[in-house]
Amino acid sequence: MKKGIIVASFGTTHEDTRELCIESIENLVKEKYKDYLVLRAFTSRIVVHRLRQRDNLHVLNEIEAVEEMKNQGIEEIYIQPLHIIPGHEYEKITSLNLKVGLPLLSLRKDYMKIVYDPKVNELGSNQALVFMGHGSDHEADEAYEVLENTYHEEGFKNIFIGSVEGNKTIEDIVMKLKEKNIKRVKLKPFMLVAGDHAQNDMASEEDDSWKSILEKEGFEVEVCLRGLGEYKIIQEIFLKHLEQIIGEK
Repeated sequence: MKKGIIVASFGTTHEDTRELCIESIENLVKEKYKDYLVLRAFTSRIVVHRLRQRDNLHVLNEIEAVEEMKNQGIEEIYIQPLHIIPGHEYEKITSLNLKVGLPLLSLRKDYMKIVYDPKVNELGSNQALVFMGHGSDHEADEAYEVLENTYHEEGFKNIFIGSVEGNKTIEDIVMKLKEKNIKRVKLKPFMLVAGDHAQNDMASEEDDSWKSILEKEGFEVEVCLRGLGEYKIIQEIFLKHLEQIIGEK
């Protein structure tokens, strides 16, 4: 075996969403590329450390995964990230000077696939869909706004995207919802997994969660805790990005 694929994500400490959103994609890669060694890598050092301390689960970071490949005699190494934007975590991978696939929000055609997918955007009548992204101080944070603008340009005027650590906040979205006189909101994570941010910052009963903030503002809130990695269209986009670097058509 001379070829290998590293499937690299930020990672999560939540086992249930890890299986649904990360392992599911890894299994698709293993099924498609049976002659390749496929390894998991998490780019978050905090997640890797917590898993080792709490669960005695040893997950490689991206550097360790490359070293493991080389130790096993793998000469041709591909990395497919499961990151959403080409931000700081993605740059950890591109700095390795290997063949690296694109993150989720990269190509116009992929934006369109997401915008028109009925499962990702499942919405009731007279309801707005509010996505929570992770966000970043990296310039790539603008990808969330590009996606929201694409929704609106394509006629989906009641879909909004904010983030925990990026430019657009839940307060910005509340203003837009009020301007449109919307009363009912569905909250969903625009993240690979429905982990800490989705469960705590978005959906919890804490005063500063997005759910609580919206309810205080008088909105009727429905919560959907499904990470993007659960959706077939998202899985297909990542697999297509991997195919592009391996050279398949």
